[in-house]
Amino acid sequence: MEKYTSPAAKLKNIREKKGYSNIPEMFEKSCQTYSSNIAYSILTDGGIKEFTFSEIYNYAGKLAAYLKKQGLIKGDHIAILSENRPEWGISYFAASWIGLVIIPLDSKSNPENHKYILEFSNTGAIITSGQFISQVEEIRKNSDTLKLIISIEAFDQIINDKDTVRRCEINGSDLCEILFTSGTTGTPKGVMLTHGNIMSNVEDIYGFLDINTNDTAFSILPLHHCYECTGGLLSTLYSGVRVHYARSLKPNLLLEDLKRIRPTIWMNTPLVLEKLLKRIYRELENQGSFRSIITGLLPGWILGRIIKKNLGLDHIRYIVSGGAALPDWVKEGFEELDFPIIQGYGLSECAPLISANPPATPRNESVGMIIDSVDAKIVSIDHEGNGDICVKGPNVMKGYYNNAIDTDEVITPDGWLNTGDIGYFDKEGYLYITGRKKNVIVTSGGKNIFPEEIEEKLMESNFIEEVMVFSPDDESIQALIYPNIDEFNLSYNIQSPNDSKVIQVLNNEIREINKKLEGYKRVRKIAVKSEEFPKTTTNKIKRYLFKDLNIDDKKIL
Repeated sequence: MEKYTSPAAKLKNIREKKGYSNIPEMFEKSCQTYSSNIAYSILTDGGIKEFTFSEIYNYAGKLAAYLKKQGLIKGDHIAILSENRPEWGISYFAASWIGLVIIPLDSKSNPENHKYILEFSNTGAIITSGQFISQVEEIRKNSDTLKLIISIEAFDQIINDKDTVRRCEINGSDLCEILFTSGTTGTPKGVMLTHGNIMSNVEDIYGFLDINTNDTAFSILPLHHCYECTGGLLSTLYSGVRVHYARSLKPNLLLEDLKRIRPTIWMNTPLVLEKLLKRIYRELENQGSFRSIITGLLPGWILGRIIKKNLGLDHIRYIVSGGAALPDWVKEGFEELDFPIIQGYGLSECAPLISANPPATPRNESVGMIIDSVDAKIVSIDHEGNGDICVKGPNVMKGYYNNAIDTDEVITPDGWLNTGDIGYFDKEGYLYITGRKKNVIVTSGGKNIFPEEIEEKLMESNFIEEVMVFSPDDESIQALIYPNIDEFNLSYNIQSPNDSKVIQVLNNEIREINKKLEGYKRVRKIAVKSEEFPKTTTNKIKRYLFKDLNIDDKKIL
């Protein structure tokens, strides 16, 4: 394929944008427009609990008045720490209504990390759910900054108050939130996003993606993350879409929720989609239908229709994949079954969306076309035609909080942000990512090896659940593997990754996969991991935790 350094075209808009400049304005207008429609729902012990747009507007207004009564003023920092639930979004809109800067916290992170972020960001207030109250109280005891704790479980009392407060005057350049993300590097950085940054993304999404009041989005990704917050919370509200929050990621509960809600939109990550596809294949093999689809006796779209109905996805219009690269075999598997997959690309520093596949003409081996308000270019081209992906636009962050050095490293004086990803454009303007710059292995012969490329090949094995490829010396390619114990159990009655047979089977799998790889990319050593890898909230492996790893010689293939 011929490679290009700039896009020949951008993602086309299918409708005119509304032109909102800040989140409170968008929140108010949407709640007025869709007042009687269902905004949020969640399954509880008492059945499905629903909130209309009018109700969330009323609740957020009462909570905003309460926050102001506690002495909080425009520019003050307030954290949100909670599992996914409707009150998370209500808290977000209440805080932004009076101009507070929101610090979303990862509910899966540890108390030490929460304390660090609260202290570093000079946060004086926090809204949290009941399960975190004792933890937050403990943090407050030793904190110089945290003074106010508001429990979500106390919202019923707050919303009964008659006080209201007018919407704060907010400019697009005003800070909206600070997202602390360590990603795969381990060093927390506070990404400062303005109202203008975020709303430019929301406006662009509305421009190219046909979502409306007839849609229901199924939310499983953490709301504190930029991907779900912009796409699953803000863009849905902008368009009057109902959002249903899953109770759990446990497969049985997830399936139960899907069948009950039958969503039309599902924002997802590649890891969840990989596991779903492997489960589908396993079920097909058990039912004897797998051979039929492979030989063409049963068309994929017919089988896909049956599978979608069994999963509660018979009404699905978009399955959006983001947060990490979607492996080709996963993309091809779902497309063969006629699942409407759309892959996009972004990062927190861009609020987060940079590109997306056009729904009508997706090329999911790519990450799509650059969105309307963003410019992009490829620089520092290597001998294979790949280079650094750089972007510029209204979605690019203000900078890293209290970190001018790192800000200057990624943003040039004229506003171009280096994403840290390597890639190229095709002749139609679709963007392809070949790897992450900080992960690239450069051999003594000058060859560039992207671990992600090898990992994708290895993941095609049914016996591999997760894998991390690396090189301790920039020559020997090694792989740390978390095996798929379900598959080992089915095939060999093995129920533990520590069984000696596991390494033997994996060695055989690697030998076969190596035959498909160029010599310098072949895996030379492997080791088995007995538990899942620690991951970021978008299911990327935290590679920095394994930076000093060197697999023992006894694991040589």
